[in-house]
Amino acid sequence: MRVLDRRALNRAALDRQLLLKRSDMSARDAVALLVAIQAQENNVPYYCLWTRLTGFRQQELTDLMNERSVVRGSILRGTQHLALADDYRWLRPLVQECLTRGRQAAFGRDSKGWDLEVLATEARKLLDGQVLTRPQLARALAELWPDRDVLALGWSVQAMLPVVHPPPSGTWNVGGATPFALAEEWIGEPLYEDVPARLIRRYLAAFGPASVKDFQMWSGLRRMDAAFEELRPGLRVYKDENGVDLFDLPDLRIPDDGPAPVRFLPGFDNLILAYADRTRLMTDEQRKIVCVGAVTKPTLLVDGRVHGLWTLKHDRKAATAALTIERFAPLPDETAVEEEAARLLEFAAPGADHDVRITPWTA
Repeated sequence: MRVLDRRALNRAALDRQLLLKRSDMSARDAVALLVAIQAQENNVPYYCLWTRLTGFRQQELTDLMNERSVVRGSILRGTQHLALADDYRWLRPLVQECLTRGRQAAFGRDSKGWDLEVLATEARKLLDGQVLTRPQLARALAELWPDRDVLALGWSVQAMLPVVHPPPSGTWNVGGATPFALAEEWIGEPLYEDVPARLIRRYLAAFGPASVKDFQMWSGLRRMDAAFEELRPGLRVYKDENGVDLFDLPDLRIPDDGPAPVRFLPGFDNLILAYADRTRLMTDEQRKIVCVGAVTKPTLLVDGRVHGLWTLKHDRKAATAALTIERFAPLPDETAVEEEAARLLEFAAPGADHDVRITPWTA
């Protein structure tokens, strides 16, 4: 059985993630490949696609959301993601246990004794044929249960009832209260149950080779050993340097070793969150800096590995934009980093005066 070292795993991940070379595929096809794109912050999905696709423009993704072919809602790990509407229909039921578990951890004490099925039924009635923001929906539910915590009501509905968050919420530079719409109404098709095997195969296509624990970390699903064992005869199996089984689709290759270009990943990018063992991308010490509690910071990849953090501040009034890079170590090719930074600024703030600053990271 072939053993894959960290370098081979790194190049495989970059290749699957369109980070060895930008792809000319459409934004829709890229969303399908990536399964679901983190969307906890409204601009993150746009950066995610920009760093992977040739010539990507913000309007491409916004159009997909307005056309309802891409939707935003709670999916993987119970967090906000963008996915194809066709994928949301089976993904959302598959991860319900994770959503229920997360709701209980956050609001279990405040909602002790609640009948969550009744809550979901009443929320469905309120949302029937209309879109309400989370605060609007929570206040309407509070009229039925005036003694209940309003915040817990709104967030419990998001976990217990399949809803999506229609645009313009979640589009480029648009914030505000999160709107709720019944998923089957917004999409125009019913949701349906499916088996974990479908999600496992999609995950391996986008992130493999990977272990059972890696998949569980990315998806939020638990106790997946049996599902992988059932699939094992049809998968290719490698070992990592610690002897852990790594599964992959049989027709996908491990790319040859070679250089990897500079890339800027947004905060919460699923490549960073896709593995229990993240040493293919960063050291354990760097992980503590990048992943702090529920926050995953924007990262700079140099030769495929995390080399620092970045922040972008755009002052629209003053028409200025500054990209600050905090490097963990001296950059082997500072010019390449500056060139990619200039491209990022042009995407995020065209027409503004741009400034790139590279500084050492300090704790």
